[in-house]
Amino acid sequence: MINVFPVRAFRDNYIWIVHNQQFALIIDPGDATPVLTWLRQQKLQPIAILCTHHHHDHTGGISLLVQKFEIPVYGPASEKIPGMTHPLAEGDTLVFPELSLELSILDVPGHTAGHIACHGQNRLFCGDTLFACGCGRIFESNAQQMFDSLQKLAGLPDETQVYCAHEYTLDNIRFARAIDPDNPELIELESNVEEKREQNMPTLPSSLAAEKATNPFLRCDQPAIIQSASRYAGRQLTDPVSVFAAIRDWKNNFRGNTDLPM
Repeated sequence: MINVFPVRAFRDNYIWIVHNQQFALIIDPGDATPVLTWLRQQKLQPIAILCTHHHHDHTGGISLLVQKFEIPVYGPASEKIPGMTHPLAEGDTLVFPELSLELSILDVPGHTAGHIACHGQNRLFCGDTLFACGCGRIFESNAQQMFDSLQKLAGLPDETQVYCAHEYTLDNIRFARAIDPDNPELIELESNVEEKREQNMPTLPSSLAAEKATNPFLRCDQPAIIQSASRYAGRQLTDPVSVFAAIRDWKNNFRGNTDLPM
């Protein structure tokens, strides 16, 4: 049986460690120090590093970890990842026998042009593409590409657990409430998340079922989202991509926004 542990880094990053009682896979290590501390405490042997995209808060710890452990580094084929030994693209499959883990690779451009996500055993490691109740900023692609990437992830099974890389949930919910104030599931989620944050507990993983019910970026075909997006844009929006582009722009300028790369 494997477990997934969030090692905290910087202000709000999670470095996910997939592990059993002996071995560990490290996902998006922006900082080596907390990872090394946790591995030592748990007496785990790392077997690989997996990165979803090239931003430094996801890759900054690779060099030191590789120096310590001489392990392979997996990452998106079209991006420059420090020390990458195994470039990945959609259709590739990763198998880690030590963890009895198999992951399928998905191309999800939007936040960065070559961003990938990894899915297996009802777990999704999606970096900065899909967040709990939100999505990443569009830095190297366009709204259509990001929308398509999110739709691809939304097509995974509802029970899929969503392991995104930042603790943005509460801020994202407050933005979602501005768009969709009467959504009862969103209101309930806000209460639950506030309680977790008061106890300094992670709000992740989410689930795709929860995201489909509460995340405005996955609900661009819903009347409440269309109405709010049209009001923000100052014109009637008629297609989901235009709705998505409008609320992504709105989120970029929303007071309290923390959705920025390190």
